[in-house]
Amino acid sequence: MFTGLSSRLEDVFRRLRSRGKLTEANIRDALREVRLALLEADVNYGVVKDFIERVREQAVGTAVLQSLTPGQQVVKIVHQELMSLMGDSQSKLTLASTPPTIIMLVGLQGSGKTTTAAKLAKRLQREGRRPFLIPADVYRPAAITQLQVLGQQIGVPVWETNPAAKPLEICRDAIATARSRGFDVALIDTAGRLHIDEGMMEELRGLRRELAPHETLFVADSMTGQDAVNVAKTFNEALALDGVILTKLDGDARGGAALSIWTVTGKPIKFVGTGEKIDALEPFHPERIASRILGMGDILSLIERAEEAISIEKAKEIERKLREESFTLADFKEQLQQVRQMGSFDQILSMLPGMGGVKNLQVDEREFVRIEAIINSMTPAERQNPPMINGSRRRRIAHGSGTQIQDVNRLLKQFAETRKLMKRFMQGGKKGKLGGGRWPLR
Repeated sequence: MFTGLSSRLEDVFRRLRSRGKLTEANIRDALREVRLALLEADVNYGVVKDFIERVREQAVGTAVLQSLTPGQQVVKIVHQELMSLMGDSQSKLTLASTPPTIIMLVGLQGSGKTTTAAKLAKRLQREGRRPFLIPADVYRPAAITQLQVLGQQIGVPVWETNPAAKPLEICRDAIATARSRGFDVALIDTAGRLHIDEGMMEELRGLRRELAPHETLFVADSMTGQDAVNVAKTFNEALALDGVILTKLDGDARGGAALSIWTVTGKPIKFVGTGEKIDALEPFHPERIASRILGMGDILSLIERAEEAISIEKAKEIERKLREESFTLADFKEQLQQVRQMGSFDQILSMLPGMGGVKNLQVDEREFVRIEAIINSMTPAERQNPPMINGSRRRRIAHGSGTQIQDVNRLLKQFAETRKLMKRFMQGGKKGKLGGGRWPLR
């Protein structure tokens, strides 16, 4: 996400940082390019105009121009103003003092409300809460069934909706049930439309008036750019929203909606969808997104993903196996699966400082699928003791995994070199340095 904008801005600020001193002309030229980059990223024109003016006023000051590192000072100003565009800090859900917390999801049809309801339920479940899903979309074919299937996948109860009932009647009965059964959160998936109409808005106003939800969240497809912003503004005027959830942000190379919604509507982005998996919903952190846009990485989000995917106990066990030189191909496969749970490798690399703007860096995810297939085709004894895999065994493994013998050979060679490298790191940790010899460059 934001790859186009991030690449453009990194080029601009790289040139600024390379200068020993800056003049007002230098800053004016740089901000002209920043303005074009933001407009090409589909950021609202009025938002861009105000943003550039605020940066210019601060950047041409004596404190910046006479600084020892003026380029860095300008980047710092831009980082702060980008955060301001998105609300400065994370906005969390408002939870009721007396359960259940009622959360109503609204938006146009096709924005991803139903899937987002399940994703949000999954996240709340991981946080130790007991969510309850309420399908209130009686108009879209199979909407109720879709939520029931998703609820079954994540182990969250779904209210048995009568399609002939009115949405308000459905919600009242479902919330009463959630309260009596001790559920923490009631998530309502309301009906959407292909476009905004007064009948739709009146129905939603009625639900909000009668149910008094603690959170009314607008679900928007970030890929639609300024259309999503304009629709969010209309919904906010009609319903007084509490926040926004942006879906499909992982596929939005521009990011115009994320950078415009807060300023245009005054409502914070609370969550963003970062993939198709049911757990690919993350809290929105303006400071982290601003850092990622400017190529500074997002180490905190990377650490949080690692903590969710990899248990401390497993990490300690792997450390022990590496120390005792008993790390096997089965362990290697398990580690690979845990890393893949953190997201695609492109997403992981984008969170590392300096990697967001690296061009032509492609990671073939299919290679990891092939590695798993090869290891799965081995016997337990072969995974435990790779040196026993002779020529005939390699042919059998290649045939069983649908790969070539060269693929098997390459995996075994890489695994042997990895074990050697890990052994040297362990020795280096004991001695305070790498354990002698030359670094094995390949």
